[in-house]
Amino acid sequence: MSFHGRGSAVAGATAAGGTGQLRRPKTLPNLSAAARIQATSPQAEGRPKMTKVLLNVTIQGSLGPVQVLLTLDSTVADLIAAAVRLYVKEGRRPVLPVSKPAAYDLHYSQFSLESLNRDELLVELGSRNFFLCKRREDAETGFHQALANSGGVQATSSSPSSCSKQAEGRRTGFGLPWLKLMGFLQ
Repeated sequence: MSFHGRGSAVAGATAAGGTGQLRRPKTLPNLSAAARIQATSPQAEGRPKMTKVLLNVTIQGSLGPVQVLLTLDSTVADLIAAAVRLYVKEGRRPVLPVSKPAAYDLHYSQFSLESLNRDELLVELGSRNFFLCKRREDAETGFHQALANSGGVQATSSSPSSCSKQAEGRRTGFGLPWLKLMGFLQ
């Protein structure tokens, strides 16, 4: 009785055998009104459009991926910069030798040899999981520097193509092609 604000008058009428009926509160919403509200909302036209996307970037040598949130009109270069910045900001291990985004390439996985084009849009890639590693040129010069530090071969700052030209310049007197690689027979 207290639901409708009527006090004892309705209660007295029903108790005395009167014709007053108790009114039930409306528990079901008006379905036609709800349908009209949904028809005018922007979500009724379709799903809401995505404005940002969550991407996972695994950096070479790290234990887990860095999760980066970027807009759909971002490029691969933007993703590389955001992933490196976030990795350094979170203080993850191992520490990156270089924190410049230009020193890294983005791949679909650690097993793909071809890196992604830096100008390509993220929407066109078709994946949300990527692998970030040092650029191939930087990795090769780092390898040559490591060999020089270990006392193996002198380090040169030349490109790999000039290294192959130097190797062709060293000819052994034996004439066998497989002996060209053995420098100790000269």
